[in-house]
Amino acid sequence: MAEDIRWIQRLDNYQRALTHLQSAVELMAERELSQLEKQGVIQAFEFCWELAWKLLKDYLQWQGIADLAGARDATREAFRQGLIADGQVWMAMLQDRNRTAHTYNEATMLELLGAIRGAYASELTALADHMRALANEQS
Repeated sequence: MAEDIRWIQRLDNYQRALTHLQSAVELMAERELSQLEKQGVIQAFEFCWELAWKLLKDYLQWQGIADLAGARDATREAFRQGLIADGQVWMAMLQDRNRTAHTYNEATMLELLGAIRGAYASELTALADHMRALANEQS
């Protein structure tokens, strides 16, 4: 029955996307990436971010919190509910997700890659761990 719950279905998709991002971050630690690989890391971050905030929104709606208009509302409420630990990092991710359209700018791309390798990947992983624990309680 747990697999019929929308947020758990979203969690499965999120974890698959996160695996790709984690692989990309590991590769960044091993060697210098090509320009195309750097763009791939940013795209993996975009996928993870989109699935992360939608996962949060789905879970919060499942909990009865319905008035969430978008990523900003879902992120703020998730922080209030204790689903995410570092609200500032999550708001920075939201802003940087909006900046990903400007990755043609080398400085912007390098800033994004540094943030992804730094705090973002670990925060996204922590969300997956926390939500998986909640999902296990449902099964």
